[in-house]
Parts: sequence; structure tokens; C-alpha cells
Amino acid sequence: MTTTTTATCSYLHTCQPPTIQRLRTCQTRHRFLPRTCAPVSRRLKLVVVAAAAETTRTMKAAEDGVLLKKGIAEFYDESSGVWEDIWGDHMHHGFYDPDSTVDVSGHRAAQIRMIDEALRFAGLSEDPTKRPKSVVDVGCGIGGSSRYIASKFGAKCQGITLSPVQAQRANALAAAQGLSDKASFQVADALEQPFPDGQFDLVWSMESGEHMPDKAKFVNELARVAAPGGTIIIVTWCHRDLAPTEESLQPWEKELLNKICDSFYLPAWCSTAEYVKLLQSLSLQDIKAEDWSQHVAPFWPAVIRSALTWKGLTSLLRSGWKTIKGALAMPLMIEGFKKDLIKFAIITCRKPE
Repeated sequence: MTTTTTATCSYLHTCQPPTIQRLRTCQTRHRFLPRTCAPVSRRLKLVVVAAAAETTRTMKAAEDGVLLKKGIAEFYDESSGVWEDIWGDHMHHGFYDPDSTVDVSGHRAAQIRMIDEALRFAGLSEDPTKRPKSVVDVGCGIGGSSRYIASKFGAKCQGITLSPVQAQRANALAAAQGLSDKASFQVADALEQPFPDGQFDLVWSMESGEHMPDKAKFVNELARVAAPGGTIIIVTWCHRDLAPTEESLQPWEKELLNKICDSFYLPAWCSTAEYVKLLQSLSLQDIKAEDWSQHVAPFWPAVIRSALTWKGLTSLLRSGWKTIKGALAMPLMIEGFKKDLIKFAIITCRKPE
């Protein structure tokens, strides 16, 4: 009995991994020897418990990821039509002179200006020999940025979104504007893009980074599909950078962001500085970042005003609860901005040649 037991458990004193089957075998054969085997049995139980806990965490993370993607897709399936009806086909913020006041037509012009300002900040040239020829629009909405860039540069643009409604509408608009040969759209995950390495001269992400649960994987995918020498542009909402003495945001800041996340199907926020560190870790070049919060400040009040019109209210009621919930969260965005918690950032870089 003693000889058999020693042989059975010899793996505990080697580098062999303690598989669940081995653990059970050892525990079974040691049940008659509590004095000598109790410490070993306790260690075995701890290993089993730890392995089970890790499996549970992995399964929960995968389940949360599936639910998040489903929620994002359904949110934009419901809300895209309302947005287009009121604001047009650019589903992002406008770029304004600070403290400016404009009407709805001015807001639409500001959305176009946002695209031009982002291209300018990244240093993209309109010289026919230098401008991008292939573009991926990551989180393309209904394709407004792609169609504008395709027309501006004569580039071929491919957009991806989690929303089937958005992809279908984006393709329909491209066809209606005679751009089917230049702009195409499909349902795909930004964290697992359906493109080969090094395909695009310009990798464009306009207000989609907020939805990414794994920012490192997101940035890695942007870099992967960028061609050597290609430009990456990320325009996104972030929380404020932490001070050197801080380890995390304050409790009230976390609470406010969590409320916003719940309404807009957002995972945890990150700071501009964290994005920059991720880009630096990939040895990307010419990394630049700037806070454009003041340039988008007039937008949220304008969205709220449009939602309170008869057209806005009836559109919201028709669209469904997810869209209404998002509309109700807009004052929270304004609160976060006024309290210097929420930042609207642009981060650009270039992939080495």
C-alpha cells in the first residue's frame, strides 16, 4: 500500500502538471492515510479550486463579450435610422470653433469638418502620388466617412460594423451615390478583422474605440491591417489621464462612467495616455495625440435639442427602448465633459515601412 501510494503521487515532486485525473487518483488512494497525506490533499484541493475559478472567469468573459457585441449591434440596428433622419449619414461628432453657436445645417458641416481636421492632423497629403489608395473604416456606421474619403482621395474604402442594418444601409447609400466601386461594407468584428496583414494605407476609426472591450487587441488589429508606411487615425472618447500620484479614477468618476456605459453598450473606458502607450508598445512611429473636447462641446446640447423636437420625440418612440436609453444618457456625457472627466481625443501614428 505504501509503495503504491508513493509511486502514484511522485508527480507532485516533479515538473509533471497535476491534471484533474491525477489529482482525483491521488486523493482516492490517500483517503486511508490522513496524517501523511493531509497537506498534499489540501494542496490538491487548492489547485482544483483555482483551476475551476479560472475556467469560470474565462467562460464569463467570453459570455460577456458575446452579450456586449449583441447589445452594440442591436443598439445601432435600432438607432441608426433615427440618427440619419435627423443628422444625416455622418454618425459622429462635429468639429467646431470653441464656444460657437450653429444651426442643424451648421452641425452637418461640422461633421464633415471633423473628418477633414482628422486627416489634416494626421498629416495626410492630397497630393495624388501620396494620398491613401486603400482605406478601412473600422466601426463605419452607415458609411459616411468612407464615402467622403473615397470621393476626396479616389481611394477604395472598406467598412466594417457589428450592425447588419448599418452595413445594408451603407451599401445602399454607396450605390445611390455612384460609389459602389469605391466603398463597400460588411458585418465584422473590429477585434478580428477579416483582412490580411498590411492591406490598407489608411486605417480609420472614428468613434468606435469606445465600444472595444480589449483596447490592446483593438490597437493590435489596427496596426496589423495597416500597410508599411500606412497611417492610423483613432478619434475616440476617453477618460482623463491619471495624475502621477493616482492609481485609478475617483469613485464618483467611475460611477458616472458606469452609468454611461450601461446606456451606450460601452466596456471600461481608458485614457488617451493609455492609447499612446499601446501604440508605443507596437513600435509605431510619429505618434501624436490631442484633446479636442472644446471643439466638440456644442454637439451634445444640439443633439439634446433635436431629440426634444416633435420629429425627434416621435422618432425616438418608434425606435425602441435602447435608443431612448441612449438619449437619456446624453446629459451624463455633458456632465462628464464639464467636470473634466470625459475627453474627446484624436490619436494618430504611422506604421514603419
